[in-house]
Amino acid sequence: MLKKKIIGTKEIISIPDLELYNLDAKVDTGADSNALHCDDIYIDEDDIVHFRLLDEVHEAYHGKKISLPLYQMKRVKSSNGETQNRPSIRVKVDFFGKSYLTVISLTNRSDMKYPMLIGRKFLAKRFLVDVSQEYLTKQTQ
Repeated sequence: MLKKKIIGTKEIISIPDLELYNLDAKVDTGADSNALHCDDIYIDEDDIVHFRLLDEVHEAYHGKKISLPLYQMKRVKSSNGETQNRPSIRVKVDFFGKSYLTVISLTNRSDMKYPMLIGRKFLAKRFLVDVSQEYLTKQTQ
């Protein structure tokens, strides 16, 4: 049996496919999936999703316009209880010294403290969350 790693409620994650490194992320066992803050989101007629990574409060954000294939449209219930249709992309993330292929929904999280949310589907069978801990990834670097 594989041993699950223990993580805290806030961690550091990188998304090399988007040139985003050392992002602050909130680990949210109440959320089904991952979410990333971005603006200017639109999908063209070829099912390419275009978006701008934008958040001046985090030095990892570069404001570049990104275009990637749309993985799927997903119905997501947001933290305020509102249901939204969100585009999602499939990208590689680096977390706790390993790379994972995962799905991330794109949304405007400007009202949220953390630009990235890590949800249950990513955590399942890999990690245990210790709610008394934060930034355990820093101890492994």
